[in-house]
Amino acid sequence: MAVRPIFRGLRKNNLLLPLRNTRSYLHSLATSFGFKEVREDDKSRKVGDVFSKIVSRYDLMNDLMSGGLQRSWKDRLVSKLSPFPGMKHLDVACGTGDVAFRILESIYKPKYRAVRDKSYDSLIGETQIFVYDINTNMLNVGKKRAKERGLEAYKSLVWGQGDAEALKFIDDSMDGYTIAFGIRNVTHIEKALAEAYRVLKRGGRFLCLELSHVELPIFKELYEYYSFSVIPELGELVAHDRKSYNYLAERVRRFPSQVQCMLLQIYQNLFNILWHCDSHAVLTI
Repeated sequence: MAVRPIFRGLRKNNLLLPLRNTRSYLHSLATSFGFKEVREDDKSRKVGDVFSKIVSRYDLMNDLMSGGLQRSWKDRLVSKLSPFPGMKHLDVACGTGDVAFRILESIYKPKYRAVRDKSYDSLIGETQIFVYDINTNMLNVGKKRAKERGLEAYKSLVWGQGDAEALKFIDDSMDGYTIAFGIRNVTHIEKALAEAYRVLKRGGRFLCLELSHVELPIFKELYEYYSFSVIPELGELVAHDRKSYNYLAERVRRFPSQVQCMLLQIYQNLFNILWHCDSHAVLTI
């Protein structure tokens, strides 16, 4: 289904008013590559090149950059999702599969095994966690990690390569949708959100985990220094790629709070939204 009919429905309910007021700003996000301006049709390729370069040290760098906090952030995201046996879930911009693995492991927790019966076995067999990313290199590393963790035995992980702006799934097919640290790298954020809404079932859950801006002055100064001085240096030392980690810091900087508020305004009548900030507003779910 095309994105256009979704937006006709949004327009009918006056849910695109915030978008009209910020259309030029959305265009600037679509053409920004960090602090540089690029053509829209070049941006996706450039972002893909960045993640292909850093894939071998991706998980290690995520731990180093966050001091290990990214693990608890993802745990909290999955906790708010409340996974259940038999669910159909889509994890977009999955990277190497961290969130999808957590969802699957949550479903197989002892609390479900303790009440195991024939219906449980049937539901487990129907569980599908779609692990979806535009970057095949990330997916290949994720598949290797799943095998190393013994998760392939569950037969519930379904790997797929594709664009968040044009999902390869039918309407009303997913119980849940997650995107962790990925929405800022999408070229047209509004299209990705419309696609999320399209594939979710009525009552389905949409959760977005993203880095945000720090507003408290002292923390803001420290955060800026850390983002633009420490992280690129770590990228050079660990991943041998300062340039890519400069881009990642710049992209967070170009994804400000006013865009998050705009997206909240657009979708507040479509989703039951919980807006949660953590770590002095470094993180938003």
